[in-house]
Amino acid sequence: MFENYDDILNVEEACEALKIGYNAMYELLNTGKLRGYRNGRVWRIPKAALVEYIREMAKMS
Repeated sequence: MFENYDDILNVEEACEALKIGYNAMYELLNTGKLRGYRNGRVWRIPKAALVEYIREMAKMS
């Protein structure tokens, strides 16, 4: 899963991977539902965090 992406993604790449919009991505990051960190003003999201988020969402459905 996500083999075509680097280990650390920016918001644009993470949106593309999860097929969601920017507003939804920023909401996930700001509420802590998706792990990420800020490098200055830029969010960085570990690929492992995307996999973890998808697994959590799968458990809930």
